[in-house]
Amino acid sequence: MFKSSCLIPLLWLVLPALAADVHLEWDVGWVWAASDGFARPMIGINGHWPCPQVDVNLGDRISVDVHNHLGNQSTGIHWHGFRQNMTGMMDGSTEVTQCAIPPGESMRYEFIADQSGTYWYHSHEMGQYPDGLRGAFIVHDPSPPFAYDDEFTITLTDFYHEQMPVLLDQYRSPANQADFGGVEPLPDRALINDSTETKIKVEPNKTYLVHIICIGNWPGHTFVFDGHDLTVVEVDGVFTDPYPAGSKRLRITTGQRMSVLIKTKEDTSRNYAIWDTMDINMMLIYEDRAIPENFNPNATAWLVYNEAEPLPPAPDVHDLDTNTDFVDDVAFVPADHEPLLEPVDRQIVLDTGFKAIDGVARFTVNGETYMPPTTPTLYTVLSLDEESRSIADPAVYGQVNPFVIQYGEVVEIVINNHHDNLHPWHLHGHHFQVLQRTAVDGGYFTEYFQNISSTPIKRDTIMVQNHGHAVVRFRADNPDKIKRVWLLHCHVEWHVAAGLTATIIEAPDMVRNMSLPLDNLRICESYGSPSSGDGSENWDEDGNTDEPEEATSCTSGGGDGKRQV
Repeated sequence: MFKSSCLIPLLWLVLPALAADVHLEWDVGWVWAASDGFARPMIGINGHWPCPQVDVNLGDRISVDVHNHLGNQSTGIHWHGFRQNMTGMMDGSTEVTQCAIPPGESMRYEFIADQSGTYWYHSHEMGQYPDGLRGAFIVHDPSPPFAYDDEFTITLTDFYHEQMPVLLDQYRSPANQADFGGVEPLPDRALINDSTETKIKVEPNKTYLVHIICIGNWPGHTFVFDGHDLTVVEVDGVFTDPYPAGSKRLRITTGQRMSVLIKTKEDTSRNYAIWDTMDINMMLIYEDRAIPENFNPNATAWLVYNEAEPLPPAPDVHDLDTNTDFVDDVAFVPADHEPLLEPVDRQIVLDTGFKAIDGVARFTVNGETYMPPTTPTLYTVLSLDEESRSIADPAVYGQVNPFVIQYGEVVEIVINNHHDNLHPWHLHGHHFQVLQRTAVDGGYFTEYFQNISSTPIKRDTIMVQNHGHAVVRFRADNPDKIKRVWLLHCHVEWHVAAGLTATIIEAPDMVRNMSLPLDNLRICESYGSPSSGDGSENWDEDGNTDEPEEATSCTSGGGDGKRQV
């Protein structure tokens, strides 16, 4: 059984003396908003939507009290991109590192901002972040490896007029599978900074650091700052050698972040458009899919030099040639020039696919679809009696596609995408080196490319092309001799709901105890979920429990993807 005292205050004793305590009180509830003129309920914080950007400094101690005032949905907050060194129980992955926070309950998150760069927070309850529970999280570095005068943030997203529980029911219905092959619902608009009217005031002859975050649900995005060259200096919280993009286009997929430098002009006689487009190719892969004639995948914002001058239209961008017009993000080089991790101690191959189970569309990893366990997987690691059941045995974790790795191993993950669409894969708790990635229809992994970089780029989210593959590596050094559990999943929310997820169980044989805060244990009781035991039971998509052999069957009516109280 767990200890209920928390180890975090002890960790804070070793932080730099200049680190600040940052405390946030967040009331999560429904807010009416009309970001594109269409009014609908959104999930906001403290009565406001869009949710606030968090700005902290490197080394700050963060505590956030999250109060669930939704009334009809459970919730939780994942701190996307934070490795959560020594604080893995604060990752915020519901059914993985915590129970969900039921309506009327609260939970405190505590962790250290020990990574500089661009991050974001969002709910990890199915469908909630496309319904609004998301925001930028910027950790400012006192000594970045580049100079700039000021900074601002750009978020890119797809937006839906219907709420996600309804759309998830439609997506996971037998009718969708039978009639359309399991197609994802089309978004209604693209938004920049959760608006169609974003204006960013800039001063002439200055260098701006622009944090760009894709907080979307499904398609990737391509963006253009009209009349301005961009230089990439950071991806997913990793500083890069400056990469001048020139006239090439930059792409960013769901979950990814990118920071760029722009130099503003001396002339203030006109303003400039920021143009964004969703990847329409991700929506056109299905033969039975009909894209409406008036469907607009584009959004426009503006760099405003002079408020007295008119706002220009979006630039005229024609068809983009993926071979010549786009920057390959695998070509970036990390600023620390960390060498390629080798030799490989463990290789994990994920053959990801798609099939109908009981007439409902599901994604699979090595033939198995993911079903969330009733006991959070981290709690299973901590509570099992080694004498009765081995925590190194993947079978004890249920149908969560578990992979057990050991402390200090160099782990290589090969993702073979046996699907017609692209998938952005995100790993919690680690940055990984990206060794190689094929183009569209580039084939599945058989051998290494001959031109692998000796200092490959590191990030935590990578787009894997359809009928192609990607190879990534990381060192299993996060636990610091404490047990940890991390999700590895496609960041398209439709696909998460349909089971495109695996679980990395890191160093479960370490004997050092980990203490859980009382909050974490208390909400499990309120939620109606056990806080200890094995993972032999799983929630189905209606919030019922089934044994693993039954959990592969999806109920015919779908469900909203989260237990409601």
